[in-house]
Amino acid sequence: MSHPKCDADDIHWPSLIAAISAISAVGIAIGLGLPLLSIILEKRGISSTMIGLNTAMAGVAAMMAAPVTSRLAHEFGVARTMMTAVVISAFSALGFYFADAFWMWFPLRIVFHGATTMLFILSEFWINAAAPPKRRGFVLGMYATGMAVGFAGGPLLFSALGSDGITPFLVGSAIILLAAIPIYLARHESPDLDEKPNHHFVRYIWLVPMASAAAFVYGSVQAGGLSLFPVYATREGFSESQAALLLTVMAIGNMAFQIPIGMLSDRIKDRRILLGLMALTGVIGTLALPLLVDNWILLSSMLLLWGGCVSGMYTVGLTHLGSRLTGSDLVAANAAFIFCYAIGTIAGPQTVGISMDVAGTDGFAWALATFFALYVVLSIGRSVFGSKQT
Repeated sequence: MSHPKCDADDIHWPSLIAAISAISAVGIAIGLGLPLLSIILEKRGISSTMIGLNTAMAGVAAMMAAPVTSRLAHEFGVARTMMTAVVISAFSALGFYFADAFWMWFPLRIVFHGATTMLFILSEFWINAAAPPKRRGFVLGMYATGMAVGFAGGPLLFSALGSDGITPFLVGSAIILLAAIPIYLARHESPDLDEKPNHHFVRYIWLVPMASAAAFVYGSVQAGGLSLFPVYATREGFSESQAALLLTVMAIGNMAFQIPIGMLSDRIKDRRILLGLMALTGVIGTLALPLLVDNWILLSSMLLLWGGCVSGMYTVGLTHLGSRLTGSDLVAANAAFIFCYAIGTIAGPQTVGISMDVAGTDGFAWALATFFALYVVLSIGRSVFGSKQT
């Protein structure tokens, strides 16, 4: 690590600001981009199936970018790789406006989401490497809050800018480009990667299974829940604006709980216990959904808590990863973590959609509860039969 010598418990603010800026910019770009691109394709008369297929390229791109990210960071340095990814994502975001033919959107999605995936992985590695061990949960809670604010800010920007003309594309690209400034300013603090990872990329998925599975569950529930919750809510008799309001409540929970959950994870000796408890809360919350649907106050309170627990699994999973691994092993493990998240973002919407077709409206809650329940089973299995480390 090439930052100046200081107390081990000190927080390296330039590193923290660089990583949070990168992830907030990515969050805003994706939060603005997903509804914007879907609406434009809808207006062009593209079928829902094809819009879905085009959107799924995000997960494909993440799965392609994850294995090569640590190699690029090892070759060119973390900060330089991140700044290059910022430029690529900004220009490819603008490219959607100029790409008239629908087929062009497939390679553009892969380039855009591939570059943003690299920013995801490297900003997470950077912040994990720079976080003081005793305050790792707190620092990652701040990071996850930045990410949540970005994801919530994107749709807000979309509602303000609309989908007409070049403006939303220019704004999105400019926000991404701004992230290059703090990365450039903190470039001398970016962690060095002198050695290559000890294992093949895929090995890291199994090396810290509680963290990898947390990323998968978060990806599945976030993508499946967010994409199909409006459908669920309107089928249950809520208006579109009420459904949007409930999604906002979830997003507030997502933002509000990250720092407290991170600080709590710093005080707990074994973070896996906290991960298991949050998954259990997820199971109870989702199974209670059909019972609470007639009571607005109970439903929104549950969604607030549930939103915090879902994203808390991501924060604590990431913290658990950082407490177990260092250096290039941590970059490779971070890439595996995002890879599992990407698989989740593909599996979630498919599973929830099929479940709703087969079992009706309640299939929404049952599918999401299943993802959490699988994690609870893994958690119990690891504590009974597993190792002390992972």
